[in-house]
Amino acid sequence: MADDETPNPFNNPLFAQFQRAMSSQGPLQWDVARQTALMAASQGITEHNVDPQRRISVESLAPVARMHAAAVTGQEIMHVEKLDVVGRATWVNLTLDAWKPYFDALARAIHGAQEDTTSDDEVGDPMMKMLENVSKMIAPSMLGMSVGTLVGRLAINTFGQYDLPLPREPHGKLVMVVGNVDNFADEWSIPRDDMLMWALTHEMVSSAVFGIEHVRDALRRLVIGFASGFRPNPSALSESIGQLDVSSGDPMKILDSLLADPTVLLGARRSSAQDRIAPSLDAAVTAIVGYIDHCVDLASARILGEGSRIAEAVRRRRVAQSSDRIFVERLLGIDLTTERMTLAQQFVSGVVERASETGLARLVTQPGSLPTPAEIVAPGLWLARLESEN
Repeated sequence: MADDETPNPFNNPLFAQFQRAMSSQGPLQWDVARQTALMAASQGITEHNVDPQRRISVESLAPVARMHAAAVTGQEIMHVEKLDVVGRATWVNLTLDAWKPYFDALARAIHGAQEDTTSDDEVGDPMMKMLENVSKMIAPSMLGMSVGTLVGRLAINTFGQYDLPLPREPHGKLVMVVGNVDNFADEWSIPRDDMLMWALTHEMVSSAVFGIEHVRDALRRLVIGFASGFRPNPSALSESIGQLDVSSGDPMKILDSLLADPTVLLGARRSSAQDRIAPSLDAAVTAIVGYIDHCVDLASARILGEGSRIAEAVRRRRVAQSSDRIFVERLLGIDLTTERMTLAQQFVSGVVERASETGLARLVTQPGSLPTPAEIVAPGLWLARLESEN
């Protein structure tokens, strides 16, 4: 070694063995994700079993919600094989399994991109090389923590499987977190069974929409395409650690600060490929959420009466959860902002005004019908395209 060379303490067999052990579960450590999610979901409080009376309420109201959801969507919802009434911990475990394809795509993108940057060990600053090696070593754990934090935070407020419009496999099963539904009802002074009926109707309508194969596949491809587009930013982790405020001495506050921006923590950056996918993903999600909201409004009006304030309360909650939204938007590209939800309502009302409910139904019944970025702001343009394709 030349005298002016700085020795790299990570360039030795012991470190290589340690690095292999750290990444033994692949580019994403699912055990870390699961433990982090359960910790975030519990908020340090022991979760009790679901109240048997509330379980009975869910099971008795579900057939009514199913019937009205089928009536407004035109879908039989026959693919729903089971409805489980669960707590947050069970929801976490089910969701990590169901969303595994999205997070695997994210993990492969970051891991593969990192591997591509290691072709020449002799080039570059040795200290930067050392930091890059550290980042690669802990990346699977960091990704597990980021994924776990996202899912754990969502578990605190979610009603079921489709608060976030992400297709799931298997799609023949519904889940209701009745404790969260009741907490929301109490907070907004809504009768618990009315709130439960609304939540069940939303899950049934969402299940009908995502039970349609071409809708499910189109949105899954867009989300996986976005998640696969991340590229490495090796210096992000060291910069983030250097800026941490440890003055509080509270490990959870320090962890929350470190996890504030998951892409920085993961040493990843958004790419031009993601910039190209994002408008199409935004348009698809906006249209699907708008359609689901419209159908839920129609169904719940039949059950609960006109002018239900539940929908407005839920939509306020949807756009108010800023920290959860940041995680979902940064990692999966889905951002349900107030502006986007307003656009969803305008698109749906514009289609219904021009082509009635029958025209709107083509959004989910006709393959290839999800609107483009230009069409989501111009319902007439979307309808004209569908007519030309017939």
